[in-house]
Formats: sequence, C-alpha cells, structure tokens
Amino acid sequence: MDPFSHSWTALRAAVSALPDAHFAQRSGCVGWLVRDLVCHLIIDAQDVLITLVTPARTEPTRDAVTYWEVGATPPTGDDPLDALVVRLAAAYEEPRLLKFHLDDVGSAAGRAARLADPELRVATRDVVLTAGDYLSAYVLEWTLHHLDLVAHLPDVAGPPREGLARSRGMLERIAKTAFPASFSDQDALLIGTGRRAPTAAERAELGPLADRLPFVIG
Repeated sequence: MDPFSHSWTALRAAVSALPDAHFAQRSGCVGWLVRDLVCHLIIDAQDVLITLVTPARTEPTRDAVTYWEVGATPPTGDDPLDALVVRLAAAYEEPRLLKFHLDDVGSAAGRAARLADPELRVATRDVVLTAGDYLSAYVLEWTLHHLDLVAHLPDVAGPPREGLARSRGMLERIAKTAFPASFSDQDALLIGTGRRAPTAAERAELGPLADRLPFVIG
C-alpha cells in the first residue's frame, strides 16, 4: 500500500499549500481550473472509500494494469460529467472549503487504504479486482493528476520520483510498449497521455510509436 499512500499524501500536501489565487489558474486538464481538479480529487477519494467497502465474491476480472481503459481521443472538457465537476467546484465559492473537504475525505481514504487487506476482492465500475491491485492502479491516477495540478504552477512541487517511475512503468504495460530511455518519467507520462505534444526531436526518437499517441487513460 506504500506507493498509494506516498503519492496520495504528496498530492494532498501540494493542494493544501496552494495560495488561494492558484485555484483560479488553469490546470493540465482541458477545460478545468485548479479548483475543478481539486473537486475531482474529492470525488476520487469518495470513490476509493466506496470501493474499499464494496466486497466481491467472484474471482478478479482485472488487475492494476487492465483496470484502465485506453482511448485515442483526448478529453475536450465538453463531457457532461466534466461540466458537472466545474459546477460543483464553483459551489464551494472559497478555496479553503475545497481544501477542507479534500483533507477530510482524503485523509479517510488514506486511512482506509492503509487498513485494507491487499487480497480483499472489491467491485468497482462493473469489474472485480483485489484491493491491492485497485490501490496500485490509483498510483497512476494520483501521479497524472499531480502533474495536472502543477502544469501551470512551476512554483508548486510535483509528484514523487517513485510515483513517476511506477506510473511510467504502468503506462508502458498498459500501452504494451516502451518509451525512449532518454525520456524522463515525467515527459513519458505527459507525452504518452497527450498532456503535451512531443517536440520534433522527441517525435523522431519515438519513431513509429509517435503515430499511436496519445494513450488516453480512463
């Protein structure tokens, strides 16, 4: 459970330290401000709590890698659920309320993760997987959203190195390919998921893989 806790604690700490003005800045998620992303993290934390108390009796159908669905079309921000998050975030009115709710629900999700039996089978999104695999899958979620949080905030600390390396490895297994060794873990994740376009030099290094990008994880 340590990678989950480490990445989640780092992300929550980054949000907690944000000045109020940063909540009105763009995030790395298309169509979302930082406040919208933080609201989404609250919903994610609720999902973790719900899943960990939703046991399943059948054999696992997914693991930490196959949990993720891969698309080829990057989000546009026009999805109804994305728009709902924007309205929910606006309803908080003050950044301190978002921070409070994330700390409250996020702390509970962190405790639940530490207490969970890794072999417990849980159900979510019409699939079954062990709690250990479910929490491992969320390391990628936390890491990508930490990158989204700091996309336009260069003064805010990014995700832990361990989480970046683990998430890169997971993305490579999901995509069934490897990114060039010259790419940093952060660049592999940003380029691989379409969060930024590769430079001409990076595209040349990618070779045929460039035509398969992005891998939209959801």
